Amino acid sequence: MEQISRTKEEIEKMVIFVRLELYNMDLPCGSASIRKKMEKYGEVEIPSERTISRIMARQGLTYQRTGWYEGDEQIG
Repeated sequence: MEQISRTKEEIEKMVIFVRLELYNMDLPCGSASIRKKMEKYGEVEIPSERTISRIMARQGLTYQRTGWYEGDEQIG
């Protein structure tokens, strides 16, 4: 099977997609769960749990949130 090299942007989009997919299925959607789901999808370049946590924080996807909302103060 051919390995596909992904850019940082593509990996970040994959993390966001998996996070929202798990959230919408009412499943645990923390960093460890996202890593496991990415492994099941056959992803080769899976970021560490800490990196996944940073991605989710940048995107406002923490504490049962689904993104940034109007009136939120964005950090960064």
